[in-house]
Formats: sequence, structure tokens, C-alpha cells
Amino acid sequence: MSNVLKFPSREKQAYQFLTEQLSALLSEKGADQELIAHATQLLSKVYGELEDADFSFVVDLPPGIEIEDAERLQQQIGEGVEALRKHHHSLTLKLAAKLLLTELQLYQQARD
Repeated sequence: MSNVLKFPSREKQAYQFLTEQLSALLSEKGADQELIAHATQLLSKVYGELEDADFSFVVDLPPGIEIEDAERLQQQIGEGVEALRKHHHSLTLKLAAKLLLTELQLYQQARD
């Protein structure tokens, strides 16, 4: 069985989608190209920082544990970590969006 690489990655697709949506929303609200460029630059910075989050750790299992038990623990831990990662990512995206909008408002006020 071979590995299939998706191009662009899901993260890059998500970033592209966010950039397009942000640009369209700002255009609809009457933003000029300078504000849109500033917003996408901020989005790139914030989104890049989000992607740096690393959720990894090591669990030492006691000696003599059966393979089936170890695999079940690995699956349960993996599922738990993934649920936490998704929740953390969702909250972080919401906070990042609020920060981005606040910075855009400050930038626009400074320009006026």
C-alpha cells in the first residue's frame, strides 16, 4: 500500500480559504487594497503561529502489558488528544479572529 500525498496540504487549503474569505468580506465592507493586504499579512502571521502548536508526549507503560491492551490504550489516548487538539484549535481560531479584527480596527483608525 502506498502513501498518497495531498497537495496542497489541508492546512494550506484552510489558510487559502481563510485568506479568500477575509479578502471578500473586507471588500464587501468597503476596505481598500492596503487594508486587505494588511489583514492578510496579519492572518498569515497569526495562522502560522497556530500551526506551530505541537501536541506530543510519551507514556511509559508498565512491563508485561499485553500488546492488545497497549494498542487499546494507544488508541484511547490518541482519540483523547485529538479531541483536545480540535477543541484547542477551535478556541484559538476564535481568539485569533477577534485579535485580527481588533488589530484591523486599530490599523484603520491610525490611517484615518
